[in-house]
Amino acid sequence: MNIFQLKSRSRFMGAILGMAALMTILGFGGVYAGDLLVYTALEDDEIAVYLPAFKKAHPEINVTLYRDSTGIVTAKLLAEKDNIQADVVWGTAATSLLVCNELGMLQGYNPKGLEMVRKGMKDGKNDPARWVGIKAYVTGVVGNTIEMEKKKLVMPKSYADLLKPMYKGQVVMPNPASSGTGFLTVSAILQLMGEEKGWDYLDQLHENIAMYTHSGSKPAKMAGKGEFPIGISFAYRGFKQRANGEPVEIAFPAEGSGYEVEANALMKKPRIKKDAKVFLDWAISPEAMALYAKVYPIVATDIKVDAPEGWPSDPMSVLVENDLEWAANNRKRILKEWTKRYDSKSAPK
Repeated sequence: MNIFQLKSRSRFMGAILGMAALMTILGFGGVYAGDLLVYTALEDDEIAVYLPAFKKAHPEINVTLYRDSTGIVTAKLLAEKDNIQADVVWGTAATSLLVCNELGMLQGYNPKGLEMVRKGMKDGKNDPARWVGIKAYVTGVVGNTIEMEKKKLVMPKSYADLLKPMYKGQVVMPNPASSGTGFLTVSAILQLMGEEKGWDYLDQLHENIAMYTHSGSKPAKMAGKGEFPIGISFAYRGFKQRANGEPVEIAFPAEGSGYEVEANALMKKPRIKKDAKVFLDWAISPEAMALYAKVYPIVATDIKVDAPEGWPSDPMSVLVENDLEWAANNRKRILKEWTKRYDSKSAPK
């Protein structure tokens, strides 16, 4: 199976639909002034690089940006399905866009350069395409070297390592109901081990967890600040923190890292803005891909990528054999079971 194979499913994200009922149009996240309304789950420091490049290329287009974690952005989109607000979605989980498409929320559009995007990282069922990928993000373990030394801990290099008694109360991890990183990690564990052994593993891991956060990047940030020595997060965040001088080490679980594809889409509205298509053209341009590739070595086109320090020369070798179709079909059930077992340690919302 192509590791990036994605298929639209009819049963998907029931837990997110429940959350959507609680959302209001501008109730969460950050919004910046402008005319073209773009929803994104990209990290703030990514946006700080990418968006100025777009504005330089297209100074005539003003952008309003709404940014939050994947789960919150998805819930907001679904809450607005009968009165769509966003013009464009940029860098949000492809699995989230699949459910939006099933609800008739996406407008088909083939951005310029679509033929350069890898098979499986774009909509292969509709022409014009309803979604187009830009890159993949993967599970990583981020450890604070100073705090680990103080506590006489060694860096965990595998899922198995994380169960060791030395890590009791020392690990933070994202809540899969609100974080895409959390879900892709839980899904990977269940697929790797099988459900019975996977849930047993998660029961044991729960004993070592201090807190489940509502952001995929928060565990890495907390580890970097020394609030907790170890965070299960996504690899990009750890590498970014290390580049900024934080005392962190990053490991990919030896058994394999879960992953998700970040993707773009045009929202279906009574009036489609021309600028929305211009934005989507730019978002998969060679210029944009080169920016993504500076920190994400798994991008949607075949441009030359030098893997950041710490990645293997073949970055795709760290990925688990992830069946995203299975994950989509079973998401509601997985999140219900996870919440029943472990939500007592979730951070307050």
